[in-house]
Amino acid sequence: MAKVLLSIHVLVAILTVGSITVAASMFPRYALRAAGGRDPDARAASIAALLHRICRGYALAGIAVPAFGLATAAALGVLTDAWLIASLVLTVAAATLLATAVLPGQRRLLESAQGSPAQDDPRPAATRLAMLTGVFNLIWAIVVVLMIVRPGSTTGA
Repeated sequence: MAKVLLSIHVLVAILTVGSITVAASMFPRYALRAAGGRDPDARAASIAALLHRICRGYALAGIAVPAFGLATAAALGVLTDAWLIASLVLTVAAATLLATAVLPGQRRLLESAQGSPAQDDPRPAATRLAMLTGVFNLIWAIVVVLMIVRPGSTTGA
């Protein structure tokens, strides 16, 4: 059963977290173009809106990643291992960053691109969003390394 749970956990992580990291990384460039940057056009606005929808949708589906991860950890008997606890803390940090900063930042940039008077120059917001997205992506990279290396694990890595 542990192998099935682990397989589902890894597949869901690749599909959801991978999709969010790519879409969120691409978003600031297209939102800036849509808001009057280098290439203001409706196509850029449509792409930015699609990328935001991808991030929102996969964020909800991404809840399955820690759920299957915890089920896998329970099946393997590693719930109290330090590497798993650190991974869980980082996962909560990444989810919090996504929910409280990245997704709202994307929404504000989309509103700016649609002519909302909320912001005159969208470049600072796009730059900040790109930085926050980079931090989000870095957290997930650390979680992946922890999952592979498993410091202190007796199963070898």
